[in-house]
Amino acid sequence: MTSTAPAGSDPAPRPKRRTFSPEYKLRIVAEYDAAPKNEKGAVLRRERLYHSHVKEWRAARDAGALEKLVDQRTSPARPKKPAAEAENEKLRRQVERLEKELARNKAALEVMGKASALLEMISEGAG
Repeated sequence: MTSTAPAGSDPAPRPKRRTFSPEYKLRIVAEYDAAPKNEKGAVLRRERLYHSHVKEWRAARDAGALEKLVDQRTSPARPKKPAAEAENEKLRRQVERLEKELARNKAALEVMGKASALLEMISEGAG
């Protein structure tokens, strides 16, 4: 029997990154802090979180930076760049790449020209 999937392809869908609202983060930090010492781990296991989540969220809360509780990488409120700005950024990166390539090609041509001149000198001297 042959499989219909191409070799090397992964049939499993890519996992989605979980997102947490600022309200959820504040609630979990408060619940974790209020839990007795021997029940803190149970809160983390129930919510499938790590202690690092709580530390980061508590630090943001204590700093008064509620906006930091919103994950900028995955937040739907993430501001989109205007199309013209995104296109300009793309073109700037392309220009930088092409300028580097041009400099590399100029250097290669210079070396080839010097090598050609050297070979001409050698062949004239031998002839």
